[in-house]
Amino acid sequence: MPRWKPDARERLVAAAIRLFSEQGYDATTVAQIAEAADLTRSTFFRHFGDKRDVLAAGQESLSQLLREGVAAAPDDASPLTAVESGLLRASEAMTPERREMGPRLRAVIAASAELRERDQLKHVGLAAETARALEERGIAPRTAALAAEIGLLAFKNAYATWTDGDGSTSFADELCDELDALRATLPDVG
Repeated sequence: MPRWKPDARERLVAAAIRLFSEQGYDATTVAQIAEAADLTRSTFFRHFGDKRDVLAAGQESLSQLLREGVAAAPDDASPLTAVESGLLRASEAMTPERREMGPRLRAVIAASAELRERDQLKHVGLAAETARALEERGIAPRTAALAAEIGLLAFKNAYATWTDGDGSTSFADELCDELDALRATLPDVG
C-alpha cells in the first residue's frame, strides 16, 4: 500500500459514506474505511479522531467561510443579510461531489442516533460561529443567535433541495431562494 497519495481526507470521507450506506454505520470499521480509500489506519487517524468525525469533515473550513462572509458584509447590512453573506461565501464549498454524496449522507445520518446527535452538534457549532461573527459586527447576542439559526435553517433546507435535485441549480441559488422564503414567512410567525 503506498505511503502517500493526494486527497487522502476526501477519499476517506467518500469511502466512509459509501461503506456506511452499504453496510451501516455500526458495522463499518475504521480499518474498512482506510482499506476502501487505499490508505492505512494510521492515515485515517491523522485526519480523524474516530469514524464519527468523518461526517464532520469540512466543518472547520465551513465555519471559516461563514465568518469571512459575515465579516465582509457591508457595514449597514442587517443581521440576516450579513448571515446571507456568510452563507453565500460558504456555498463555495458546495461542489458537485458534495451534491452527489448528499442523499447517501442524509440517509446514513437518519439511520443512526449517534450520527443524528453528531449532526446536531455540527449545526450548533456552525450557528455559534456565525453568531460570534455577527457579535463582532456589534450585533446584540440574542439577535445574532436568532439570525444565525435562521440562516442555518435556510442552509439545511437549501442543501436538501440541492442534493435531491438534478444539478441544474447551483447551491447558492437554492440558498437565496430559501432565505427569501424564510424572510417572507417571518412576518407570519410574529
